[in-house]
Amino acid sequence: MITRRASIQSLAALGGGALLGSTHGALAMSDEPSGWYMPDESEPHQRTWMAFGASRKVWGRDLLPEVRRNLATIALSIARYEPVSMLVRQADMPQARQLMGDKVDLVVCPHDDLWVRDTGPVFVVTKAGEKAGVDFNFNGWGEKQDFDLDAKVAAFVTQRAGVRRIETDLVLEGGGIEVDGQGTAIITESCVLNQNRNPDVSKAECERELKRLLGLEKILWLPGVKGKDITDGHTDFYARFARPGVVIAGYDPDPKSFDHAVTKRHLDILRAATDAKGRKLEVIVLEAPTKVRERYANDEFAAGYINFYVCNGAVIAPEFGDPRTDTAAKRELQKVFPGREVVQINIDGIAAGGGGIHCTTQQEPKVVLKKTQIAN
Repeated sequence: MITRRASIQSLAALGGGALLGSTHGALAMSDEPSGWYMPDESEPHQRTWMAFGASRKVWGRDLLPEVRRNLATIALSIARYEPVSMLVRQADMPQARQLMGDKVDLVVCPHDDLWVRDTGPVFVVTKAGEKAGVDFNFNGWGEKQDFDLDAKVAAFVTQRAGVRRIETDLVLEGGGIEVDGQGTAIITESCVLNQNRNPDVSKAECERELKRLLGLEKILWLPGVKGKDITDGHTDFYARFARPGVVIAGYDPDPKSFDHAVTKRHLDILRAATDAKGRKLEVIVLEAPTKVRERYANDEFAAGYINFYVCNGAVIAPEFGDPRTDTAAKRELQKVFPGREVVQINIDGIAAGGGGIHCTTQQEPKVVLKKTQIAN
């Protein structure tokens, strides 16, 4: 039952045609290693970035209030463990303050929607203690939704964070990237190797640039699925690293679902894979719920447990009202994150729009220098 958001608001519906693909032309790349690497999500965070970006134009009048309450619930849950900075339109500031008070840092910033995992920068660091944000040229998931303001979010956040913005010709979203912090990434081909993002870019070219930008040594490619949801099958709905060598993967048991065969194929690939260090992956399976609460259920409802978020001291995860799978998901997450509290919350409004907790968040890593580096 892992269905996800269709194009909530396409450009075609707005009267504009979609000109698919990157506007950057040929992919310019360097063979020189950058020294940057993307830490695993479980490494210490400086803060979490979010966006209070749900709008009536995109979400509709009936769903909008619940979506905003869900965003506040996510932010307040995370804020118990680490600082949260929430991008808010000036007009929405009174409601944001009403829902979150002073427990969340509210930052005025124009934007189109709430998916900061995709619109925001992907933060990277160096062993010397530098930090930067990679701007992956958000284009509305292949120009399926209006993105003029969201295309500027990555630059805004990096400036606000006081770090350098790294540019690239690749077009992709943070939800399509999962890393272990030790050189291994899991990425879906359906998203990144897609003509609506990176036309005429080969897998080898894409790998070379991603390795340089994110400090990768090995990319495990999952096929994903094109055209079934607005993201074309983001990795963070299929597989996540719990720690190096351990992957949590989703399985859709419904044979009528398009994700049934996809998730089975992904499990086969992951179980046969080794990471950049040569370790055979341990794969832990979270089965999707077979039922959800009726109030917000629809064809795009994202009913999967893989879209959790790891913050300092906790794992913020969804629950959907299926006692069997809700309980099993919490139990398995507690096993693989023994030092963290597993906090399950109701995000039915966001799930009704085809997204999850991870989609609404973006971690800014905290640079922690080793003692030898401090001494020098």
